[in-house]
Amino acid sequence: MIVAALNGVEVEYGPGLALGPLSLEIGAGETVALVGPSGCGKSTALRLLAGLEAPTRGSITRAAGRGETAVVFQAPTLAPWLSAQANVALPLELAGVAQTDAHRRAAEALARVGLAGAETKRPVQLSGGMAMRVSLARALVTEPKLLLLDEPFAALDEITRRTLADDVLNLWAATRPAIVFVTHNVEEAVYMASRVVVLTRGPGRIAADLRVDGPMPRPPHFRAEATFRATSEAVSAALAEGVAA
Repeated sequence: MIVAALNGVEVEYGPGLALGPLSLEIGAGETVALVGPSGCGKSTALRLLAGLEAPTRGSITRAAGRGETAVVFQAPTLAPWLSAQANVALPLELAGVAQTDAHRRAAEALARVGLAGAETKRPVQLSGGMAMRVSLARALVTEPKLLLLDEPFAALDEITRRTLADDVLNLWAATRPAIVFVTHNVEEAVYMASRVVVLTRGPGRIAADLRVDGPMPRPPHFRAEATFRATSEAVSAALAEGVAA
């Protein structure tokens, strides 16, 4: 089943074309990484899928309904005056869920991302990794069919990035949403995705669409396996060709 698709989309900013033409289908339960050079339109494609932007030409198919699509941005974008639990409960309350039930489900979501006991902390009291976990909990609390991640780990150190990558895959295993995420990190893309889509330099078009073999979530030492190394090299080669295109 297709949960989202970009159908021949193009996006113009001012006099120039920023993205496209681009066609991309996202199947239920897929984890898809978008990689490409800076300025190729990766984040624009994500905003189209999120319904935050309309294409200049082409059409979009996406999961309809409140809570069916959730987005996690590079910055956690938490309300500084609310506790972690209240931040996570917010989308539920906006959807009309009773406060008691919303806060119960928010506490459960925080526990799933390893933040049990941090419910009353305000964003200023959280580390960068903890704040990103709160953002993930807030995105997942509505049990979306489509989860969009826009370079969520870019500002974090390598150890935290790797830990959160495993956390996201373990969370994915629980409810199997389709995931589309933007990253500049080839190895992160191959580790987290069952499919890596490489875009050319702007205006972004698809240079390669590569499958990543291996079980999900990833087993220990997956990064040392021949499949991981070979796929990472293939993505890097496609990226170099896309930049030169």
